[in-house]
Amino acid sequence: MKKTVAVLTLSTQIFFAQNITQKLDEATKNLINSSGALSSSVSFYVADENGNPIYDYQGNKGLSTASTQKIFTAAAALETLGKDYTYQTISGYSGTISGGQLNGNLMISSNGDPTLGSWRYDSYKPEDFKKKLLEAVKKSGIKTISGDLVVDDSYFDHQTIPGGWPWDDLGNYYGAGVWGINWRENQFDIHINGTDFKSFSYPLEGVQWLNDLKTGGSSDQSLIFTAPHSQVALINGTLPAGKTVTVSGAAPNPPLQLGMEVKQWLKESGIEFSGRVVTSSQLEIEGKRPVILSGDHTILTYQSPTLDKIVYWFLRKSINLYGETLIKTLGKEKKGNPGFKSGVAFLKEFWKGKGINANMINFADGSGLSPQNYVAAKAEVQALLYARKQSWFEAYYDGFPTQDNGMKMKSGTMRDTKSFAGYHTAKNGQKYVFSIIINNYQGSGSTELQKILNVLK
Repeated sequence: MKKTVAVLTLSTQIFFAQNITQKLDEATKNLINSSGALSSSVSFYVADENGNPIYDYQGNKGLSTASTQKIFTAAAALETLGKDYTYQTISGYSGTISGGQLNGNLMISSNGDPTLGSWRYDSYKPEDFKKKLLEAVKKSGIKTISGDLVVDDSYFDHQTIPGGWPWDDLGNYYGAGVWGINWRENQFDIHINGTDFKSFSYPLEGVQWLNDLKTGGSSDQSLIFTAPHSQVALINGTLPAGKTVTVSGAAPNPPLQLGMEVKQWLKESGIEFSGRVVTSSQLEIEGKRPVILSGDHTILTYQSPTLDKIVYWFLRKSINLYGETLIKTLGKEKKGNPGFKSGVAFLKEFWKGKGINANMINFADGSGLSPQNYVAAKAEVQALLYARKQSWFEAYYDGFPTQDNGMKMKSGTMRDTKSFAGYHTAKNGQKYVFSIIINNYQGSGSTELQKILNVLK
């Protein structure tokens, strides 16, 4: 009797697997035969929870991924660094304190905390860091500072933007670079009515603007163009007429921005400071030796949220800054080199070591913003299956956005690129892991891809 039940169960499973394979094949063919797919490329792979293949359409083909690239970076960081890993920002001084006067410099350094001053975390907002820093300065007895405020941004190398990122992206919030000190996620907001700047989310330091905006259309079609260390920014494109729109950009010098804000905090608190605000990068440009913070003179060690919380927002809101910071952190901690190429090389070695064919994971960055990323759908499924068996999986899984159709799915969107990757439990209880990537589809492609994923329901 038991043998008969087992045979019937297996037969039912095979029937459902064959049925869904046929439906997926039909939906995929409808996609590739549609008018918008004339010159497109598709990579699609589905497996069950045990890794058994359910459907494969060019699953080995490497395509530009957009933000589904983040699933590789997040998993590697959780396993390599640990879900309780934290970044830290240290404040201290050089010289001596006598009679309330600091005869030296006030200093701030960090190991690249991407959450410093972020608005996303309770108890870690800009005002929280401000409060703790001022309390530490006052507790140390400092009432007057004779030297400078030095913001040490030297933890990583000088390249803040991965090679291959499009120029159209660099000045916009999603194209923010990675610095040794990051501040407010290196993002600022401009409130614009028509073509007129009304206000900024905070005073942006040292940037002059060229404004080529025009009014037209019903949505934000503007772009900001600037680069690291630049003092000039250009904004062009179109914005709707007659209403105020918020446009978000990438700060060209976050360490300097933090320093100028700290200077204002000191003034508001009655702490006298007449020196200049200077970064380690600027000192190097001036040919001067960077000032090193001594551990004996530390007044504040400020910890970031734990990595599991960082990964949650990295996946949930697709924050490119977080991905590239993790790449630099992995490169520095595991290869002794904080360069993007070093971190990307480690990422590829990590996944190759988990059994993924190296030819299917041609990474160019940690976030997916570079169009030079080429990854196969099968590789994404293999990474998701690996993560599912790990002790940190709950933190990883929690970050995946839950879609209207109930899928836990990371999406990716870039010009001529659309991708989906994630986990889904169908109505019959069957669990699937899937990835689908399409390049060069004429139109968004979202509706067509969603039709395919609906089959998994």
